[in-house]
Amino acid sequence: MKIFLERPKCIGCGSCAAVCPLYFEMVQDNLSHLKNSIKNGENEELEVSDLACAKDAAEVCPVQIIKVE
Repeated sequence: MKIFLERPKCIGCGSCAAVCPLYFEMVQDNLSHLKNSIKNGENEELEVSDLACAKDAAEVCPVQIIKVE
């Protein structure tokens, strides 16, 4: 399973980090970062064995830039 973050579209609201600190954090530029992720251009992706709270983060994101597969 993978988590994808379209980071350039992030508005820095912090919702993802609030509901899913296991995978998301806010960093120095006040945008979300997918912890331990691989950069794919300006986006980030992370392969995981358990989506845990990532689906919740995707649901609360006001700009819908988090995808889980």
